[in-house]
Amino acid sequence: MKLILTHEVSNLGQPGDIVEVKDGYGRNFLLPRNFAIRWTKGAANQVESIKAARDARAVHDLETAKSIKGNLESSAINVSAQAGEGGRLFGAVTVTDIADALAEAGAQVDKRRIEVGNPIKSLGSHTVSVRVHPEVVATVKLNVVASK
Repeated sequence: MKLILTHEVSNLGQPGDIVEVKDGYGRNFLLPRNFAIRWTKGAANQVESIKAARDARAVHDLETAKSIKGNLESSAINVSAQAGEGGRLFGAVTVTDIADALAEAGAQVDKRRIEVGNPIKSLGSHTVSVRVHPEVVATVKLNVVASK
């Protein structure tokens, strides 16, 4: 199945890329979540507008990306979550929670650029990676604390 990506998909491509995927993956995952649209001659004309929108959102300058990385890695970010006995969370810390905590700390980061390896389900110190630029990845330290 030939598709045009509308969002960034890990290990597949960037918005505006034309990719060839298996039918089930496209039909059951990418299309229902609006991560991609079907490739047609008319839709192929939209590729340029998708790429222009991607470039407008992206951090162009590598030096700017490195300074943002330095700001993100300089201090630990506190994320509050409801916890029960023994420091176990009611649920997990989501990328939206992390993006909100980063915004409070002064760093606006798109939640789609935050990568959490394993779900964060306990209090304490954790690390996540943030893709600031295609060549720059910041490692952010999170302190998950119990909310009052």
